[in-house]
Amino acid sequence: MNLKTDKVGIIGSGSWATALAKILLENVNEINWYFRKQSTIETFKKNKHNPRYLHEVEFDTSKINFCDDINCIIAHSDILIIAVPSAFLPTVLADVKDLSGKYILSGVKGIVTDENLLVAEYLLKYFNVDHDMIGVLAGPCHAEEVAREKLSYLTVACTTEEKAMKFTQLIECDYIYTSASDDIWGTEYAAVLKNIIAIAAGIAHGQRFGDNFHAVLVSRAIQEIKRFVDQVHPIDRDIKAPAYLGDLMVTAYSQFSRNRTFGSMIGKGYSVKAAQLELNMVAEGYYATKSIHQINEKHQVDMPICEAVYQILYDKIPPHKVFGELTRKLC
Repeated sequence: MNLKTDKVGIIGSGSWATALAKILLENVNEINWYFRKQSTIETFKKNKHNPRYLHEVEFDTSKINFCDDINCIIAHSDILIIAVPSAFLPTVLADVKDLSGKYILSGVKGIVTDENLLVAEYLLKYFNVDHDMIGVLAGPCHAEEVAREKLSYLTVACTTEEKAMKFTQLIECDYIYTSASDDIWGTEYAAVLKNIIAIAAGIAHGQRFGDNFHAVLVSRAIQEIKRFVDQVHPIDRDIKAPAYLGDLMVTAYSQFSRNRTFGSMIGKGYSVKAAQLELNMVAEGYYATKSIHQINEKHQVDMPICEAVYQILYDKIPPHKVFGELTRKLC
């Protein structure tokens, strides 16, 4: 990887992809960027901002090579940043012909639901992308604060910290501090789990639980996450690090958290479909809830918070009944 000569491409056009494009252009002269619709590209070029997300971020479009052909973006890029909702990843990559030789930094904060695969596992299985070529981007970081250049922290996880440090050079700037990790599996699973916990926090908010309960919920949640990641990938890790505890906290508490907002709607009595329609954005935790439930059928980790969310979203048990039982389990 050579940042002076390598071309960088982005696959994804949502808020997180837009935030990452802003960060990347602090460090590279130009980027290649895939958008599904040519009409969106034309509107972007005309108005100098993404027509659907983070309107306040104005881009110098002379530094962006837009294209609606994903294979063209891939062919002309040495490093690929993938930032699409995990549930849609197979559809987005359906026409991809070859990813060999590409360095890939995954900003996907979820699990590929059809087969319950982490993104790194999915890329290995279907595109033969070795784990040594993959980096995983972890928070805590919201796209909306990146847009406002609020100081934020990101962690890049690779098979070794040395490889992760190379990726960090892409994204570190005046308002983004970075750290490196060798825990691909732990950071990916933690990113999946914190979205489920954020839904639980939102449900609690919708049910009018107070700050005291939220504090207990989040403190028990990090223990739940630790039990799970230690079971599925047992290595020495500090669960209190920003990529785990920090990402959980910001997702469970922030006004920008779409998973928390989705959960709050459910807690107030919305159906899943109604909440999804009103949110008008993808709440990764909804899909992750079912995947983690299925994965945990094998591991049998004690996960009362994730199980409570599953009962509400998929078994359709009323939130007040499920949380009535959960409150006693959190003692």
